[in-house]
Amino acid sequence: MRIDGGTVSRAMRTPEGATQLRVQSKGSMVEAEAWGPGAGWIIGALPDLVGATDRPETFRPRHRIVREMHRRSAGMRQCRCPTVCEILVPIILEQKVTTVEALRSYRALVLAWGEPAPGPPGLRLPPAACTLARMPYQDWHRFGIERRRAETIRGACGRTNALERLAAESSREAQRKLSSMPGIGPWTAAEVARVALGDTDAVRLGDYHLPHIVSWALAAEPRADDKRMMELLEPYRGQRARAVRLIELSGISPPRRAPRQRLRAIGPI
Repeated sequence: MRIDGGTVSRAMRTPEGATQLRVQSKGSMVEAEAWGPGAGWIIGALPDLVGATDRPETFRPRHRIVREMHRRSAGMRQCRCPTVCEILVPIILEQKVTTVEALRSYRALVLAWGEPAPGPPGLRLPPAACTLARMPYQDWHRFGIERRRAETIRGACGRTNALERLAAESSREAQRKLSSMPGIGPWTAAEVARVALGDTDAVRLGDYHLPHIVSWALAAEPRADDKRMMELLEPYRGQRARAVRLIELSGISPPRRAPRQRLRAIGPI
């Protein structure tokens, strides 16, 4: 993806083939163009991709920090990107590691195993699912990806057709089916539901930091578990993911009790 002012370009793999999409903001409107065999498909999915089908005006903030961020982020929308497998891979990479580590690994995968996207030069496509499914573990290790996450991605990419059918399921059913796959739990399933299915109520359970951030923002409590987090988010039922996103955008966090986790480099090991 490339962001240049009000223009966003993104390389994707769709059910009809690879494409590059360019979307430009024009006030309350957007203009889009696309290249490659998947161009027609991606233009047809554009309303979901830019959040035109979302209804943020139905959200009712109940807490000061949420109310303030809702006001400051008035243009924020819940988007839906129904290319489930493509969304799932980088989310799996975020399991049990820092965001910086996950992004570094995903960038390396795209540079090594992706291909140039159709259209204007400069963007690369995400690696094809068939490529990821057949790669042996030793090829993943150099990107800082240990065997557990590598095997989870390989297994998921071997079931691409089943994953893509989840885009037509309800969020609850899609999360249930995702959670039945090896290496995929509630945290990953909820994040896929939020990003790929546009679920405004999907909350990441099992996150190391999120319960503390939510409890600090909503109740000034520095520590919490998933149960307490969900109690505090109950007034936002149906839009809990939106409330969490607004809290995260605020940058608020409880006092630290320990130094930041050090980044690891397993590639040279």
